[in-house]
Amino acid sequence: MANDEHMDDMLTVREVAQVLHIHPNTLRRWSNNGRIRAYRITLRGDRRFKRKDIARFLAEFNPSRDSTYKVH
Repeated sequence: MANDEHMDDMLTVREVAQVLHIHPNTLRRWSNNGRIRAYRITLRGDRRFKRKDIARFLAEFNPSRDSTYKVH
């Protein structure tokens, strides 16, 4: 199913917070402020983040790192 393929490229708040070494509430605040793009899913409004958006954020945050950084 195409929708499942898109969800495979999405990360949860917990997963992104671990990658960025920040508290999940910090990530939520950054999302609310537009610093990191989040996508709301479900009626409850759960957030998901695209891997490519997180990789781009990391590259912008630390330009000395290789821009091909992979988010697992």
